[in-house]
Order: sequence, then structure tokens, then C-alpha cells
Amino acid sequence: MRIISGKYKGRRITAPKNLPIRPTTDKAKEALFNILQNRYYLPDLKILDLFTGSGGIAYEFASRGSKDIQAVDAYFPVTKFVKKISNEFDFPIKVIKYDAQKFLEKTTDTYDIIFADPPYDFDPEQLKKMVDTAFERNLLKKDGLFILEHIDRYQFDDHPYFLESRKYGLSKFSLFSPEKRQ
Repeated sequence: MRIISGKYKGRRITAPKNLPIRPTTDKAKEALFNILQNRYYLPDLKILDLFTGSGGIAYEFASRGSKDIQAVDAYFPVTKFVKKISNEFDFPIKVIKYDAQKFLEKTTDTYDIIFADPPYDFDPEQLKKMVDTAFERNLLKKDGLFILEHIDRYQFDDHPYFLESRKYGLSKFSLFSPEKRQ
């Protein structure tokens, strides 16, 4: 995995082989961050990275200047690795070992961006529940985005907060926004 842009552009990070992760591809990351950079000034954003895995999304935000990043994962070896890399690069990432759904149910923070990249075998109803929880609990700021990375066969177009989706290979990003209320 490599950091696409920002202060640490081109730096490679190698996760231990025994971690059960599926990092977002460089092509998909680059496309996603092109969307985000056209919409936001990244250094001002508060980010929540759920199912952080290798930490690639959190590192990308940090490399581009975001200063308030929370990375959540339930698997201890993952959080240990992300903490190690964050310390090495002096990234402002707060790593939290916690179940993603439970974290959404308990946090009192609000975010500009919530990015969730659960395992591809997650049930679509569980994915919808995560999105619903974020909106029911008003966890996004007014112009915020909930970005859900999932396999391309899942569709969320009928969700009341659905904004758009983008497909990259086998992955799809579904974007949800509080401003898209129907």
C-alpha cells in the first residue's frame, strides 16, 4: 500500500501478512480523494475511519493535512499496527479498538466525513444499519458525508440520505449526505 498524495506522497507501508485486511486500491483511493478535495478543504475536516484495517484511508487524510482523525477497528493486531505507523509518521490519528457499530451507537462526536470499509461479507442490512445509526444520531455535520465502501452488487440508491455511488473494479463507494433528505 502507498500514500497517494500529500506530505508523504509515494511512501509505501507494508502491513503484516497475518492481518485480515483488504486495503482500498490505489486507483479507488485516488478517485475518492479527488472527489473529496473538490468538495472540502481537507485540513479542516474531522474524520472517522471505521473498520480502519491497514489504516490506508486514515493515513491518506493525515498526509493531506487533516488533523482530527479517529480510526476504529475491533481487531487488536490491526489497531496495534495503525498506532505503530501513526507514531512513525507522526500522524494525528487516534486509534480506537472497538466494534464499529457499537462505536456509532456510543460516540457523541460529530464528523465531516465518516468512512466505513467493512469486510465484503458483511450483510447489506448490517451496512444499512450503520448508515442509519449515523443519521439517527446526527453524527455528521450539515455538509458531511458518510462514505461506505462495499462490493458492487449491493445497492443503496433507495436510502433517504443516498447521494451517489462510484464503482472502481469490484468496489463501490456509496455516498450519503444529511443534505440529501427526501
